[in-house]
Amino acid sequence: MNILKKRSKEVLIYSITGSRKISNIFSAFIILLGSLGLLLVAISSYLGMDLFLFSEEISNFPFIPQGATMAFYGIGGLFISFYLWWIILWDIGGGFDIFDKKKKKEVCFLRWGFPGKNRRIIIKIPMNDIQSIRIITGVQERGLFTRTLTYESIVYMETIEQGFIPLTRIEDNLTPPEIANRAGELAFFLGVPLLY
Repeated sequence: MNILKKRSKEVLIYSITGSRKISNIFSAFIILLGSLGLLLVAISSYLGMDLFLFSEEISNFPFIPQGATMAFYGIGGLFISFYLWWIILWDIGGGFDIFDKKKKKEVCFLRWGFPGKNRRIIIKIPMNDIQSIRIITGVQERGLFTRTLTYESIVYMETIEQGFIPLTRIEDNLTPPEIANRAGELAFFLGVPLLY
């Protein structure tokens, strides 16, 4: 989802949301709570004491195999939860799309990756390589028991050397008018045709 947009006559900047989404924070929190609950049940089973105020049956579980299994799943859940929290903290996938007509006459895509040598992922494309902005609509079937067709549109930038570069994602949940406005704004700003 594009949270921030800055525009002048010569520069257009879109801020791209990476992994810092409400859904990711919610799932990391729920997995953390679930794994802590499993570990608490495993500890209760190991000690043979009731650590829960509402149940006496949990302390009656034998540690092998039920308590050990709960401990295994609890530790696995903690690893998954910590991994998700680190991805949220590092904002993996977040970054900027910078369209600069003034100084550099290029389009720069900056994304954040995992820490290390390639933490910043930067792709630069000269303005004269851009051929068009395209809206490509795909039909996708959804549903387990009922079949529902959904139409999903993505804005692409067509270049000579790189081919088609997606500028929006399906996860952005943009409405068709928002997609059309974004594509029109980019085509007008870059001075290239808008194709469907």
